[in-house]
Amino acid sequence: MGFELTKEYIDQVCSAVEQKDRQWLDENIFDLHDADIAAVISELNTEDAYKLYRLLTEDRQGDVLMELDDDARDLIIKKYSSKEIAEQLENMESDDAADLIGDLPQKQIEEVLSHITDDEAAGDIVDLLKYDEDTAGGLMQKEFIKAKLEWPVNRCIVELRRQAEEVEKVFTIYVVDDEDKLVGFLSLKRLLFASPSTKIEDLYQSKNLISVKTSDDDEDVARVMEKYDLVSVPVVDLQNKLVGRITIDDVVDVIKEEADKDFQLASGISENIESSASVWRISRARMPWLLIGLLGGILGAQVISGFEGGIHEIPALAFFIPLITAMGGNVGVQSSAIVVQSLARGNDQFGSIFKKIAKEALVAVVNGILLSIIIYGVAYVFDSITLGWVVSLSLFTVIMFAAVFGTLIPLLLDKYKIDPALATGPFITTLNDVLGLFIYLTIGMILYGI
Repeated sequence: MGFELTKEYIDQVCSAVEQKDRQWLDENIFDLHDADIAAVISELNTEDAYKLYRLLTEDRQGDVLMELDDDARDLIIKKYSSKEIAEQLENMESDDAADLIGDLPQKQIEEVLSHITDDEAAGDIVDLLKYDEDTAGGLMQKEFIKAKLEWPVNRCIVELRRQAEEVEKVFTIYVVDDEDKLVGFLSLKRLLFASPSTKIEDLYQSKNLISVKTSDDDEDVARVMEKYDLVSVPVVDLQNKLVGRITIDDVVDVIKEEADKDFQLASGISENIESSASVWRISRARMPWLLIGLLGGILGAQVISGFEGGIHEIPALAFFIPLITAMGGNVGVQSSAIVVQSLARGNDQFGSIFKKIAKEALVAVVNGILLSIIIYGVAYVFDSITLGWVVSLSLFTVIMFAAVFGTLIPLLLDKYKIDPALATGPFITTLNDVLGLFIYLTIGMILYGI
């Protein structure tokens, strides 16, 4: 059903929660998708959010909890005892359970795990907590379907039914040998149409088997799944033993987080923060790049002061300073964005990058010529032929330099393991501003003979 998070709707929700009006909540809240319920909870104050959450059935609480943003989830978890958290975990998939308690203090994690009655589930969570959250191991879940090579079809079906009780979504049947090493995958269709006595080793496929290792970076996992259009991918350890799987919903979260982080870096925000973060934290995240911008402004002022005499003699030169700095920054950001996008998609081979650089250079030449012709006419009408030549030549030169810096800086940052998305932010803009000023005023002094 469709709904809008209007003030009137939220007021109705609060009223129904206070009065414990199950009929209204059943008709207007509990039939919604988990993500929509999470959106409603996020709009409520802490007490009402907690009360509404507790009114959900146990099997839905875990799903809704994982749809909440980090801040709202933390507020609800803080109201639970260790035993109550353990009860929540038993209704979750292993990867979600590990994510939920991963940020808790170590002592509380141990308390929560001690209250989990299912030893296997507790062991899976402990195993997942060992991995870095930004790796395939930290992203995977321990629930998956596997079959052994020597099993006949009839036994395989029985085993798969048993395993499927723990798996919410079945995408692929993975085939392993006696040592649990991944050897291939099995089509459900082939399994259903095979003779009961046929062995799995005669049915499985090993060609085009795609897997990732527990130590692989989560961004690499996302690229693999995007490239091969996978809805799930098996995860193996260093011995090629099957230890988990990663599903597309978790990868979508990774892609979104990386896109948010890159956008914030490009905007000059050095930390991945939520809009609901404290004023101090937001200020701290923005301050480093504001300082760089301030430093760039000081350097720009120094450049202008060095040409003070020339500007005093030819005041018209000052009129086009904003244009030169703005165009240099824009071209630099556009060029760097192309390279950053290429690097983000894993296209880091020299040939591929070189083609993009060459293409950006040609684009800069074309744009530089066209814009220089336009600005020549404007400057000529504005003052004189000489000013027209100064501004047009300066603009063309600045565009070429900005394109070069915009393509090279992301490559240098990537080489030294620094996120190249930084190149699309204040860093490249500030650098091009200072360089553009120097080029413009130098050409001006030369052509005016000062």
